[in-house]
Amino acid sequence: MLRALCGGGRFFLPVPAPRSLRLPSQLCLQRRLLQQAAPPVAVPPAVGRWLLACSGAVAGAVVLGGVTRLTESGLSMVDWHLVKEMKPPRTQQEWEAEFQKYQQFPEFKILNHDMTLTEFKFIWYMEYSHRMWGRVVGLAYILPAAYFWRKGWLNRPMKGCVLALCGLVCFQGLLGWYMVKSGLEEKPDSYDVPRVSQYRLAAHLGSALVLYSASLWTGLSLLLPRHKVPSGVSQLIRLRQFAHGTTALIFLTALSGAFVAGLDAGLVYNSFPKMGERWIPDDLLAFSPVLRNIFENPTTVQFDHRILGIASFTAIAALYLFSRKIPLPRRTRMAATSLLAVACMQVGLGISTLLLYVPTPLAATHQSGSLALLSTALWLMSELRRVPK
Repeated sequence: MLRALCGGGRFFLPVPAPRSLRLPSQLCLQRRLLQQAAPPVAVPPAVGRWLLACSGAVAGAVVLGGVTRLTESGLSMVDWHLVKEMKPPRTQQEWEAEFQKYQQFPEFKILNHDMTLTEFKFIWYMEYSHRMWGRVVGLAYILPAAYFWRKGWLNRPMKGCVLALCGLVCFQGLLGWYMVKSGLEEKPDSYDVPRVSQYRLAAHLGSALVLYSASLWTGLSLLLPRHKVPSGVSQLIRLRQFAHGTTALIFLTALSGAFVAGLDAGLVYNSFPKMGERWIPDDLLAFSPVLRNIFENPTTVQFDHRILGIASFTAIAALYLFSRKIPLPRRTRMAATSLLAVACMQVGLGISTLLLYVPTPLAATHQSGSLALLSTALWLMSELRRVPK
């Protein structure tokens, strides 16, 4: 023991007690200090490649869902069972029983009352493919996540990210059935074509876009190396902020497309740049209260989608011109150029889809183009984030 004098009294500075005599609280404190001092777990590239593959699977589900909507196949399966519905009908009796269930709902009674069993099989298989693909997406997230977790390849931030992604993919499946259910409900006071709620359709698409964007962003963040550029790029922060705002505008434009699809608003005015003979149509604010027009008036929904599309293209062009004034790495400059090229393609697809009265192949390509545009914008954001200040 070490001894010291203080004011005539004595006090002792004891040496540390043996490990076997320490209190549990002391052991826990020491363990926490050691954990904090330890270097963070490095996430292997396999996790990044897995997330990129998952984002590709989500993109496939979005495209397949758009085709299902365009072919009006989404209401063909009137039940939802997580496991039971994975086995399709095989015999003639099973198909007739499935067809009879479909005949009890509004879409058959109002729209498809003269449909044959062969025609029903086509729309049923379209919806079946979409649902089965959704289950594949869920397994693609959950099973590898459990494996990586068990192997210790995920650090603490990545564990939280992976849990959020797996929770979102499960929520996405439930939201899909909630959307379909809105189109199966009887509406005695309405003789309109049965369709799902445009609000639920937008929520379903929006959550899929969030899942896709988060997976792609995280995967790129894990895989892309940092750039080496000269320091002192004063306008880089402004370019980053501009890219973030442009990406948000692209996301909003893609989401507005769900309202266009939900209300068949693409068939209201099939001319460009004017809507009919006017720049601003007479029925733009026909509904009351005024706020309803934004989400329920097909004319207003198409007008909003046009304005958002034009604004997105203008922002992308301005972003490209701004990026030319800043010394950037080759890969970052390539991302900015690719964003402008994809935007030009997407504008061409959108105008062609409108003028040709929304043919299914062209409309599906236009929807796929929105994913390509969002993906390129996320790539550019990831590149700019990795340029040192």
